[in-house]
Amino acid sequence: MSKQQPALISVPAAAELLGISRASAYRYADAGQLPGIKRFGRRVYVVRARLVEFLESDEQFAPEAEAA
Repeated sequence: MSKQQPALISVPAAAELLGISRASAYRYADAGQLPGIKRFGRRVYVVRARLVEFLESDEQFAPEAEAA
């Protein structure tokens, strides 16, 4: 039997799962582009289920709008 995964993971752990840098993950989180962000005081977490849903969907990180 596999051990149950935690419901919340740190932003660096999410970055590792996504294959992006820690800095990029925090940038996406601050911009609201990383799904399932929860803040507890000054700490930032990612809801694992939302991240998994995001990875299984066709959604992509929305790049910040560029000036025309």
